[in-house]
Amino acid sequence: MVRLASYAILFSGIATSWAAGIPARRAMVVHDQRELPAYFTSAGAPSSDTPINLKIALTASDRDGLEQTLWDVSTPGSALYGQHLSFEEAKTFAAPSTASVSAVTEWLNENGITDITTSGAFGEWLGFSTTISSANSLFDADFQQFTEINGPTQLTRTLAYSLPADLQQHINLVHPATDFVRKINAGPKFRAFKSTNNTARALTAPASCNTIVTPTCLQDLYGIPKTPATEASNKLGVSGFIDQWPQTADLKSFLKALRPDISSTTTFSLTTLDGGSDPQSAEDAGIEADLDTQYTVGVATGVPVVFFSVGEDNEDGDLDGFLDIMNTINAETAPPNVLTTSYGFNENELTTASANQLCDAYMTAGTRGVSILFASGDGGVSGSQSESCTTFVPTFPSGCQFLTSVGATQDVAETAASFSAGGFSNFFTQPSYQTAAVATYLTALGTTNSGKFTPTGRAYPDVSAQGVDVEIFFGGEEGTVDGTSCASPIFTSVIALINDQLVAAGQKSLMQSIIAHTDTAHLFFSLYANPGALFDITTGDNPGCNTNGFPAKAGWDPVTGLGTPNFASLLAAALAA
Repeated sequence: MVRLASYAILFSGIATSWAAGIPARRAMVVHDQRELPAYFTSAGAPSSDTPINLKIALTASDRDGLEQTLWDVSTPGSALYGQHLSFEEAKTFAAPSTASVSAVTEWLNENGITDITTSGAFGEWLGFSTTISSANSLFDADFQQFTEINGPTQLTRTLAYSLPADLQQHINLVHPATDFVRKINAGPKFRAFKSTNNTARALTAPASCNTIVTPTCLQDLYGIPKTPATEASNKLGVSGFIDQWPQTADLKSFLKALRPDISSTTTFSLTTLDGGSDPQSAEDAGIEADLDTQYTVGVATGVPVVFFSVGEDNEDGDLDGFLDIMNTINAETAPPNVLTTSYGFNENELTTASANQLCDAYMTAGTRGVSILFASGDGGVSGSQSESCTTFVPTFPSGCQFLTSVGATQDVAETAASFSAGGFSNFFTQPSYQTAAVATYLTALGTTNSGKFTPTGRAYPDVSAQGVDVEIFFGGEEGTVDGTSCASPIFTSVIALINDQLVAAGQKSLMQSIIAHTDTAHLFFSLYANPGALFDITTGDNPGCNTNGFPAKAGWDPVTGLGTPNFASLLAAALAA
């Protein structure tokens, strides 16, 4: 009798809803869930009427077609090689379908959400404001407040959320929901000079380059030309976050002291988003921003450099900034040919859905002809920064297969910098372009560190460059810095100068990745099959997690990748392709 009475009440309630014109609640399925990361603790439930801003990422119309296009335009020998997509062409793949937009909008409207904004380069994000109570009901979630242990990050997150079963095909993820991204740090430390030992190398440089690395050292070590670039259409982009602002006065001092052969008035242009800016006073100087602009303007001689200053007027801080800078670049008619970023996260701070969303934005940029380079991180095998761990911590976005990850070396003889982050992704599988090189390394490695990493994951870094005792000017002072933050703009400058010569020769600039398929006889895009195009680094390791990390070995290794740039060999391979 009790069960029958309950059913009667239930059916009565449904009938009342239908009579009132309110649709019945849709069947829900869990879309994403995770455990609370060890570096966060719960700070309790927020008030039910606390406002929360959320965004829904809609699926692309033809994501698989977009990836295939990337490989087609990136692989020499392909009928589509070099035929980068325009914004409108990329949109046909990356934009959500009308059906997806309509279906998700209808569901939100059913639940009283009508003030919906559209964002993203292709309208792939639907944003709205609601309350904690409504968000919990809408997504079968339990939004709580969380605080980083011994850190500054405070987040409102849920450990799981659900979506209507009939809408899962239309939705990639809800954001911010299950990501626990910590605030990224302010970059490398600025300090006085120090000394190291000198040894020999194929392309050598003065012994002073063991103590202080300058643009001249890099030109000597890597054969980087001093002659100015000539092609104004070939631009180099620099990512800027967390109020790190480059100073034109510091750049001028840098050029006067270290590149007196070019005008000290040479500078960068500025693009701002999310409330970004670039105030010009000594106290506003950012070490990372000064480093990145000085080693692009000062090494990629004559290449136009644009600094993307990302402010904090976004929904969720650092991760949203990464998404927004790619939305900006992907929406440009003439995006930069190459972009360097010296920031990142630990992979385990994100969910696979968020990581895929951002990784696909880099893939889209590749179809537009943009090469994406990232510093691999400074924690060895313990992640973006050195910290306690028992298994190796991959970094992100380095684990994304659609970009080039850059590790660090030191000294004239070039050995691996001990902080150079490298390893294997737990999210992304190993792409075909690197399987042979990685298999060789793993065979040589044997059982060392067995069980501490995923050997079938996307391996990184791909390449490396100098990252210790790099001289910069900061806030009017002269000093040095360390980090893969140094290596990424240096390697990016090499790519930009090669792009310049390709464009001048009437060829296409290098697109997305210097590490594409190895099933082609052409070089450069087959660097994993042509390690002679770089200087192989075979000494050093990257300790962490109470281990010595990975050792550098002949060929590719998860400390220095394939090695450091040999400009003449890279250019010859690019021209041959």
